[in-house]
This record gives sequence, structure tokens and C-alpha cells, in this order.
Amino acid sequence: MLEHGGRLLRAAQRYGIPAADWLDLSTGINPQAWPVPEIPARAWQRLPEDDDGLAEIAAAYYGAPQTLPVAGSQAAIQALPELRSPARVGVIAPGYAEHAHAWRRAGHAVETLPAHELLAQRGRLDAVVLIHPNNPGGERFEREALLALHQDLAARGGWLLIDEAFMDATPERSLCGESARDGLIVLRSAGKFFGLAGARAGFVCAAPALLAALRERLGPWTLTGPARHVLRHALADRDWQRRMRAQLQTQAERLAAMLRAHGLAPSGGSAFFQWRRDPRAEQLHEALARRAILTRLFEQPASLRFGLPGGEDEWRRLETALAELGDCLR
Repeated sequence: MLEHGGRLLRAAQRYGIPAADWLDLSTGINPQAWPVPEIPARAWQRLPEDDDGLAEIAAAYYGAPQTLPVAGSQAAIQALPELRSPARVGVIAPGYAEHAHAWRRAGHAVETLPAHELLAQRGRLDAVVLIHPNNPGGERFEREALLALHQDLAARGGWLLIDEAFMDATPERSLCGESARDGLIVLRSAGKFFGLAGARAGFVCAAPALLAALRERLGPWTLTGPARHVLRHALADRDWQRRMRAQLQTQAERLAAMLRAHGLAPSGGSAFFQWRRDPRAEQLHEALARRAILTRLFEQPASLRFGLPGGEDEWRRLETALAELGDCLR
């Protein structure tokens, strides 16, 4: 399997520091999670039912004509390539590596390219996979450019697949509202914005025929009863969502400013993380890990991704570590 952030127990073992002592900034997950209420016993005791209103609540939240709940967007990432015959697929790079991995495993010819090359070379591709905003670089795309890209691909039976896992802080940039168009597929995740990564819940927004094919491929009970119960309430909590969008933007600006102040100006980022390209990335990662601060290390290109700290004590802890880091690396 590919490497991902959040491997806290492994880091604790490697560095000999108890897991409870770590500040985990490796995932890009909102540290101020939606407050989960008590889950009724029936959610655990009965089989999940797909007519419980979750798909409709999600459609209203995402502004999509129709949605399919799935076991995290990862489930769709793995299954969607199996719904196409062998194709030429372009995947944004650097980006979430599971996309290219899944398409290759399904027998497709995959090229990983920077965003500008993907758009320029659309004519020879059958499918294009973008992450918007991108992870880890934070690249953003204009709506008109994305719709033009989709039109070019769809005219010859192609797909535009957009992973919007980090879109919730800027919903006005989403293409979920256009997802009834054939060949346009938008993935959303409940793990990042709502801080509910453990629920393994996501949604696919697409045309009805494709959603039906994907539902058939995934089979019944893609989400657990407790996850469905929590999501129905979280997706409907508009007051919390409004407050959290503003809070995330403020925190992202604070993190970027902190990194700049310590000579680590971000190369990109989003409301959920900041990304720093640096030839010393591995050295920086190790130095922070020895201080029980876990970041996400990328080898190609050499870079670090910093998620948001939670409470003020975590912000002070990161500030102190970055100051110490500067002294060590001078």
C-alpha cells in the first residue's frame, strides 16, 4: 500500500515517544471536528438503510443533483477505474497518489503530469484526474477552464474526475452543481472539513447512470449505520459549517504566517494545510519528529505538508519547535 499521513502509532514506535505525546500535523484533517452526538443503539443494531435521507441531505449540502454515499472517497477512487475499458489517463502531479495507483492497477495507461500540462495535452487523453484544491500543492482552477476541459473530454466519451476532498471551505468553487453532465465526476469527503476521518465516509456526485453503475460495483451497505446517523446531522448543521469555514481560513493564514516567520514560506496550501517545497524536507521532518511533531514528508518533490494545530497549546508548541528548528539548521 502507498504511504499516507496519520501513521502516528508507527511514528511513536520509531522515535520511542508515546502516541499521546505527539502533535499530529500530517493529515490535513480539521482538528476542530464537528461535535458528534450520542449515537442511538439502533444505529449499531440494524443493517444500514439507503433510503434514510442521507443521499438527499448530501445533495442539498453539496449542491448536487444526486449523490452516492460511499466508504470514503477512497472507495470510489479504487472502483471508478474498473468502470472503463483501458484508457489513456492523465493524473495531476504531485497529488494524492492513490488516484494514479488505482488507474494503473485497473490496467489503464497512466501519466502523472503538472496541472498546466494536463490541460494542454487533453486532446490525447481519455480521462483527466484533478484534485481541487490540489493536495499537497493547493493549486486551484477556474470554473470556466474546468468546464471547457470536461466538454472536450465528454465529446469523445471521456471523463473529467475531480477530487474535491478539500473543497468544503470554498464551496463556491465546487463543480458538484454541474455533476449531472455525462463524464463529469466529483468526489467529496466528510473526513477533512468535518474532522470525521474515522467514519470513512464520502460522496460521489455524477450523472445517474454512472452512479447506478458504481453502486452496483460497490455493493450494499457501503456506509455503517453509525456513520450514516452522524453524517445526516453534520451535513445539515449549517450554522457550524458557516462558522468553521471562516475559522479554517483564519487558521490557514495564521499557519502560513508562522511558517514564513521562521524561514519556511509555503509553496502552496489550502484552508486545511500548508505545503513547503524544500531540499531539506527530510531533515526538517526528522527534526520535528524528534520533538514529537509529525508532518507529512514527500520525496518527489522534496517537501513537507503541515496540517493545522488545534488548541492554543498546540500552536505554541509548533511555534517553539520552529524556532528551535531554525537555530539547529543555521
